[in-house]
Amino acid sequence: TRHTHTHTDRSISHRCFSTLLIGFSLLLWKTAGLTETSALCHRTYSYTVVRPGPNLNMIVGANGTGKSSIVCAICLGLAGKTALLGRGDKVGLYVKSGCRKGFVEIELYKQGGNVVISREIHVDTNQSVWMLHGKVCSQKIVEEEVKALHIQVSNLCQFLPQDKVGEFAKMTKPDLLEATEKSVGPPEMYAYHCKLRNFRTKERELENELKDKTNFLEKAKQRNERNKHDVNRYYEKKRHLDVIELLEKKKPWVEYETNRKELEGVKKEREEAKRQLSALRQAQAPMLRKMQQIEEQLKPTEDQIKTKTAAIKDATLKCKQKQDQLDRKNKEIDDIKQTLRLKQMEADDQQKRISNTKRAIEDLKAELAKVGDQPDVTPQINAINMDLRRIQEDRAKIEGEKTDLRREKSNLSAETRVLQRKLNDMNNMMNAKEEKLRARHKDTHTALQWLRQNRSLFQGNVYEPMMLVINVKDPRYAQYVETHISFHDLRAFVFQRKDDMEKFMSEVRDKKNLKVNSICAPETSCSQRPPSRNIESIRRFGFFTYLREMFDAPDDVMSYLCQQYVVHDVPVGSEKTKAMIKTVIEEPYLKVFYTAHERYIVKRSFYSNKISTSNSAVNPSQYLAITVDAEGKQQLEQQMKACESKLSEIDERMSALQREGAALARRDNELLSEKKRLSELKGKKRQLEQKISTKQDSLRQTENSVIDLKKIEEETKRKIEAVNSQKVAILRANLTMEKVHLALKTVGLMAEKAKLENSCREGATELKATDQVKVRLTEQCKGLLKKAKSVCRMQLNENLPEDLHNAFTKLPDTLAEIDAMLNEEHSRAEFFTGLSEQVVEDYNRKEEEIKNLEKELEEKVNALNAYRQNISEAKERWLNPLKQLVEKINEKFSDFFRSMQCAGEVDLHFENEDEYDKYGIRIRVKFHSSTQLHELTPHHQSGGERSVSTMLYLMALQELNRCPFRVVDEINQGMDPINERRVFDIVVRTASRKSTSQYFFITPKLLQNLKYVDEMTVLCVHNGQTVSPDQWDEKKFVTRRLKRTART
Repeated sequence: TRHTHTHTDRSISHRCFSTLLIGFSLLLWKTAGLTETSALCHRTYSYTVVRPGPNLNMIVGANGTGKSSIVCAICLGLAGKTALLGRGDKVGLYVKSGCRKGFVEIELYKQGGNVVISREIHVDTNQSVWMLHGKVCSQKIVEEEVKALHIQVSNLCQFLPQDKVGEFAKMTKPDLLEATEKSVGPPEMYAYHCKLRNFRTKERELENELKDKTNFLEKAKQRNERNKHDVNRYYEKKRHLDVIELLEKKKPWVEYETNRKELEGVKKEREEAKRQLSALRQAQAPMLRKMQQIEEQLKPTEDQIKTKTAAIKDATLKCKQKQDQLDRKNKEIDDIKQTLRLKQMEADDQQKRISNTKRAIEDLKAELAKVGDQPDVTPQINAINMDLRRIQEDRAKIEGEKTDLRREKSNLSAETRVLQRKLNDMNNMMNAKEEKLRARHKDTHTALQWLRQNRSLFQGNVYEPMMLVINVKDPRYAQYVETHISFHDLRAFVFQRKDDMEKFMSEVRDKKNLKVNSICAPETSCSQRPPSRNIESIRRFGFFTYLREMFDAPDDVMSYLCQQYVVHDVPVGSEKTKAMIKTVIEEPYLKVFYTAHERYIVKRSFYSNKISTSNSAVNPSQYLAITVDAEGKQQLEQQMKACESKLSEIDERMSALQREGAALARRDNELLSEKKRLSELKGKKRQLEQKISTKQDSLRQTENSVIDLKKIEEETKRKIEAVNSQKVAILRANLTMEKVHLALKTVGLMAEKAKLENSCREGATELKATDQVKVRLTEQCKGLLKKAKSVCRMQLNENLPEDLHNAFTKLPDTLAEIDAMLNEEHSRAEFFTGLSEQVVEDYNRKEEEIKNLEKELEEKVNALNAYRQNISEAKERWLNPLKQLVEKINEKFSDFFRSMQCAGEVDLHFENEDEYDKYGIRIRVKFHSSTQLHELTPHHQSGGERSVSTMLYLMALQELNRCPFRVVDEINQGMDPINERRVFDIVVRTASRKSTSQYFFITPKLLQNLKYVDEMTVLCVHNGQTVSPDQWDEKKFVTRRLKRTART
C-alpha cells in the first residue's frame, strides 16, 4: 500500500493558486484543491500537490482538513458547473479568502500524449482564464477535450461530491437511467435514447395534430351534414320548380294539340260539306238540264218578245213611264225573291246547327253518364286547401323552431367545448399535481385514491393533501409558501373532526400499512386572525404582503396554517428588503420574514437580548407552482351541467319536432293525393257540364229564333202575285196579251232557275263557312305552335327534342290536369322559403374542403406510420443493448448484496413502452430477511442503507465503466460498522483490479483492521495551525505507529 501525505504551506499566502495533476492507468496525478470561502470551508489551501495512484485512491483526513477541496478542484478544473458541488453558485467563492485569484492545473492521461488543463479564477470579475497545454483557449475547447475522454463530472454515477451524496437516492428512475447510459453505456446508446425521446415528442405532436385534424374534419362533416338538410330542401324545391317549368312548357303544346285536333275535326266537316255539295250538285244535274231546256225554250220566246217589242216600239215610247213603273215592280219582285232566298238559307243553316248541337249534347251527356253520378267535390277541395295551408304553416313553424334549436344547439355545443377545454386544462393541472405527489410519496397518493372512494364514511369535512387544495394566486409566490410549509404537512390530510381522522388513520395506516400524515383543524377557526402589524406600516422596508394573502385554501386548512405556521403574520418583501436587512432585523416584531430570494428567522436572547439570525435560500417551487382556481372550476362544472341539461332538452324537443314534422309530411302527402283525385274528378265533370250547358243555351237560342219558312214563302208568293197583278194592270193598258203571256212564262222559268241556284248556293256557303273556320283554326294552331316553341326556346323549324318529349310523356295530357298539377306544385314550392343557390354553393365548397382535409389527413396518417417505423427501428437498436447492460449491472449488484447477506436487484422499469422519457432504472433492496424488496427512495430506507445501496450500485458500474475515473466523497457516513466494512472490502476488491478505471474514495475516517492491497493508494490529508510541511516526516510517523501497534 502506498501512503501519500498532503499538507499545506500557510507561509505562502500570496500564492493563491493550486495545482492538480490527474492521470489514468499507471500515470501519477498532481492534484490540489481550490481554496474556498470561510462560509463554505473551515480549512483552506494556499498551495498543495496531490499525486494519486492509477487504481483505488483512498483520501483520508479529518473533517475540515480540505478533502472535499480536492473534489472541488477536480470538478472546476474539468469545466464542471458550480451547481454540481452544491457549495456556492459563483466560482469566485471557491478561492481562498483574502486572495484575488486561484489556480487549478490537471494532467490527464491520454494515449499519445497527456492532456494538461489549467484554469485561473479571478474573484473580482468572477471570470476564468483557460489554458490547454499552456496555451490560452476558450472554455468550450476544454469541454470538448474533456468530453472526448468520456469524463462526465455532471454525472452522479461518475462524480459524487459530498453535498450531492443524498441526491443520488433522490434521483428519479429516468435520471438514473440517463446517468447510467452516459457512464457505462456505449456512446451511441444515450444518443439513441435522446433520439427516441425526440421521436416520441414528435410522434405525440403528430398524433395531436392528427387528432386535432380528425376532430376538425369530424366537426366539419357534422356542420356540413346539418347544411345538407337545407341543400336537400333546396333541391326538392328546385325539382318542384323544374316540374312547374315543364308544365308551363307543355301547356301551350297541349293547347296546340287541342286546337290541332279541333282543326282536324273541322277538316273532316269541310270534307263532309264538300261531299254533300257534290251530292247536291249531282242531285241537281237533272234540274240543270231542265234549266238548259227552259233556257232553250226562252230563246224563241225572247225572240217573239223582241219581235213584239219592235212592233210596239212606238207604243213603248209612249208607255215609257208605265214601263218604268213595271221595272220598279220587277225590281220589287226580285227583292222579295232575294229576301226569300236569304230566309231559306238562314233556315237551313239553323236546322243544321240545331242538329249538330243536339248531336253534340247527346255525346256529352253520354260521356257525363260514364263519369257517374258524383256529388259536388268543391267543398271537399276547399277543406283540403285549408288543411294544406294549415299544415304548411305548422311545418314552417316547426322548421323555424328547428332552425332556432339547431342554432342554439350549435352555440351551446361551442360553449360546452370551450368549458370542457378549460376544465380539461384545470384537470390536467390537478393531475400534474397528483402525479408529482405520487412520484414523491406513493403511499399518500394511494391513500388519496382510497379517500375519494370512501368519503361517505366521514361525518365532517375531509380535505385532500394540502398541496392539492392550496391554490397560489400567482405562481411566482409558490416558492415562498412551499418553503414555509414543510412537505410533511403539504402531503397531510386535513380533518375537521378528530374521530374522522382516527378512523382514516386506522384504515390507511393500520390496515393498509401506508405511511401517511394527517392533522386536525383547530376547533376555533384561526383563518381570519389579523396580522400584528398592518402591511402599510412595514411597506417602507420593501414588504408588500403577508404570506396568507398569497394563496387560497379551505377555511379549515387556512385555520391550521395560521395557527401552526402563523402565515397571517409572516411578511414577504423584495430586493429592497434585502438591501435594508440590517435595519429590518432590528425590528422587534419581525420573527420570520422573506426577502426576494431568502428566508430569515430572527431570534432574541431572553437573557442578553442579543439578536441571532439564520437565513436560507428560497428554493424553487416543485408542487404549488401549478395553480387551479377551485371556485372557477366549480363554476365551470356548474356551467357544463347547465349546458348539458339544455342540450338534452334541445335534443328531446328536436326529436319531438321531427316526429311532428314527419306526421305533418305524411298528412300533407295524403291531402295532396286526395286533392289531386278530387280536382281531376271535379275538372272533368265540370267541363262536361259546362259544355252541355253551353250547347243547351245555344240550342234554346237557336230554337227560339227559328224561321217559319212556310209562312215566309206564302207571304212572298202573295207579294209577288200582288206585284204581278199590278204589272198586269200596267201591261193590260198598253201591251198585247201575247207579250204578257210570254213575260209570265219567262218569270216562271226564271223562278225555277233561281230555286236551283239557291240550293247550290247554300252548299257553297256552308263550304265557305267551313273554310273560314279552318283558316281561323289553322292560324290559331300556328300561333300556339310558335308560342310553345318560344316557351321551350326552340327554333321555328326545330322539332321537339327527345329529352323534352320524354319528360312531357310523364306529365298529364289534358289542360285541366296540367292546371291542377301546376297548382299543386306551386303550393309545394311555396313551402320551401328562405333557400337560395348560395346554400348549395356553400355546401359544395365545404364538401371540397372536407375532401382536401381527408386527403391531408391520409397524408398525416402515412407520415405518422412512417415515423413510427423509424421509431421501431431506433427502439430495437437502443432497447436490446440497454436490457443487456441492465442485466449485467443487476448481476453485479445482486452479487454484492448477496455477499453482504442482503438482497438487491436492478431492473429496467417502464409503465408504457412507448413513453421513452419514462424509462428508468429501478433499484430495489432488502436489508432484513423479514421484509420484502423495496424501491430505493429518500424516505423508505435509512441514511446508511441508502449509502450502502448507492455505493454498491456505483461498484456494479465500475467494471462496465467507460469513464476514466470515478469520485465518491464521504459516502460511508451513516453506515453501521458491519456494512461499512463489507462495503469497503467490495470497493477494495473491485476498484483495485487492473481492468477498472481510477477510483477516488474520500472519507474522514476508516475502521480499524481493514484489508488493504498493494494496488491501493492512501492519501492522508492534514491541515491546521500547527502543521508544517518542514516538520512532517512520514517514515518516523509510520515507525512510531508500528511500534505502538506491536506493544498493544
